[in-house]
Amino acid sequence: MPANIEIKARVADFESLRKAADQLSDSGCQVISQEDTFFNCPGGRLKLRELSPQRGQLIYYQRQDIAGPKRSEYKIFETNDPAGLKLILETAFGIRGVVTKTRYLYLVGQSRIHLDDVVGLGKFMELEVVLKSGQTDAQGQAEAEKLMSTLGIGEIDLIDSAYMDMLEQ
Repeated sequence: MPANIEIKARVADFESLRKAADQLSDSGCQVISQEDTFFNCPGGRLKLRELSPQRGQLIYYQRQDIAGPKRSEYKIFETNDPAGLKLILETAFGIRGVVTKTRYLYLVGQSRIHLDDVVGLGKFMELEVVLKSGQTDAQGQAEAEKLMSTLGIGEIDLIDSAYMDMLEQ
């Protein structure tokens, strides 16, 4: 299963972080509106990300709920009928909840910096270091920590749970 090392943090100064990420980015910023519908799923998380009426991604992932860099394993299935897939998944599993956000995506080498404005929660940063074949978790963690330092993200800013978990609290 593909894997990455990821962190999630609260953001106090969103605009300053956007400027810093833009300076690091290999390709500039991509702004993406996302609606993630989470389904009841034992042993991991299952969500349907609707990017448009004709484009969606079914994403299954597993990761520990700990602050700081952590391994996340995932599988992604692309669909051109997210509404039809959502109906089937809702019928089979039931909907746990929905997370709506605007994502500012920056690509930096093997890493993805996500600056997220999440409806009902506020502003956050997710950092994903996509592990290359043969790359260790420790190497990915070192890259994540380097980017955290460059972006001014401190350990006090880190959070340990998914947006869906935070909305349920």
